[in-house]
Amino acid sequence: QVQLVESGGGLVQPGASLRLSCAASGRTFSNYAMGWFRQAPGKEREFVAAISWRGRSTTYADSVKGRFTISRDNAKNTVYLQMNSLKPEDTAVYYCAARNTRSSTLYSALAQYDNWGQGTQVTVSS
Repeated sequence: QVQLVESGGGLVQPGASLRLSCAASGRTFSNYAMGWFRQAPGKEREFVAAISWRGRSTTYADSVKGRFTISRDNAKNTVYLQMNSLKPEDTAVYYCAARNTRSSTLYSALAQYDNWGQGTQVTVSS
């Protein structure tokens, strides 16, 4: 199993930016496709973005397309989520997830991931 630790969350005003990081340890990071999910209070956890093991392919939820960017640095065992033009509806706990695969397939369902971090809180409020 790979261990995942998210960081970078916080309280920001609407329109601001944040960059989340997810550091992986315990296994070869480049063997994993990665994803970001989020869960707002009273709502189900939802897909945000995914990236293939080599970083050549990405996909996004429609709600964040054009504002969020997922990237990874396999040398640093880290995946990032750059969030721009934040909105109050982006408020949630953000989780990174890993799936052991070197397929170029992108995964957007919770059940497709078998490793999860503990989450980091993002609050967008004026």
